[in-house]
This record gives sequence, C-alpha cells and structure tokens, in this order.
Amino acid sequence: MTPKMERYKAYLESLTPETLQDLSSYVTDEVYFKDPFNDVRGADHMQRVFQHMFENLKDIRFIVHQTIEQDNICMMEWRFESRLRDKKWGFDGASKIAFSDDGRVQLHIDYWDAAGSFYARLPLIGTLIRWIGKRATTP
Repeated sequence: MTPKMERYKAYLESLTPETLQDLSSYVTDEVYFKDPFNDVRGADHMQRVFQHMFENLKDIRFIVHQTIEQDNICMMEWRFESRLRDKKWGFDGASKIAFSDDGRVQLHIDYWDAAGSFYARLPLIGTLIRWIGKRATTP
C-alpha cells in the first residue's frame, strides 16, 4: 500500500467528530465526494456530510479490508458499523479514491447497497422493498 493510501486509510479508520476538523489535510479543497445519499464538491461540504453522519449515528467505525491501487487511483473494500436508533447497523461497501499530485484525495465515491442496507430497515418502505426483492428473486 502506498504511503498516501495508508495515510488516508488510517484517517478513515480513526475518524471521529474531533478528527473531522483535520479533513482538509487529507482531501483537496475541491474534492468530489459521492455516496448513495450525497453528491458534493468541496472539503467543507464533505465535512458537513460526515458531521451529519456523526450527529445521527453512534459508535461509528470504518474497517478497511483491502485496497487495490494503480497510479493515483485506489479501490478500497470496507465495512461500516454503527448504531442507528440504538440498534446495531452495518454494511459492506467499496470506494473509488483518486489522489492529486500532492497526495491528498481529490475524488472519493462510495458504493454500497442503500436499498438493502438502509431503506429495507424502514417500517413501510422496508416491507415494500422486501416484497419486491422476493418477487424479483429467481425461484
């Protein structure tokens, strides 16, 4: 793993509300961040996304299992764990990360199953998603 990837991985795995203020040391001012709920540009907007996460979830933990790198692009496989409304919540995902010439992240796109991992947990929508899933499954 390259030093820039190791540095960013260590930051994500130790991310807390207190370390969030250091985000601009790890990402460029114009960073592009996207996940199933957010699509933002700029370190300040990415910081707000993470701040919102800390305000709504408890015991947040990122665990990076594997990284694959080529040039300035990295794919990262990870697990996210937290507590949502006092219940354990976790899911697996992957991120595409691109580094700028100065070693900071200029692109961070998260890929994870929002329907199965989040929406399916909601009372009414979850029932509908599970019903659709059963109908779409091959017998």
